[in-house]
Amino acid sequence: MPSALINVPARARRGDVIEIKTLMSHIMETGYRHTASGEVVPRDIITSFICRYNGTEIFRADLYPAIAANPFITFFTTATESGRFEFEWIGDKGFSETASASITVE
Repeated sequence: MPSALINVPARARRGDVIEIKTLMSHIMETGYRHTASGEVVPRDIITSFICRYNGTEIFRADLYPAIAANPFITFFTTATESGRFEFEWIGDKGFSETASASITVE
C-alpha cells in the first residue's frame, strides 16, 4: 500500500524561503522488463506530482520510467501566509494518493 512522507516546517517567518521534502512509497515498474516466460511486465509508475499552497499550485513535476521506486522530491517556496500544503501523486492503473501539511507563518 502506498504511503507518503512529508517534511514541511511547522513554523516560518513571512518571506522565509522554506524547503519541502516528499517521499512516496511506490514500486515503480518501467514497462521494459520481461518475465521468465518473455511477457512484458506492464508499466506502473507515478506520472505526475503536484503541490498546492492554500489552493494555488506552486510546484508540478512530470515523472517518467527512469525515476526510481519511492520517488523523493524536494523543492523550495516562500512562506507567505499560514495555511495548508496539499500534495497529489497520480500514476498508472488509476493510482492516486494525496497528503497534506500545515504551516504557521508569523
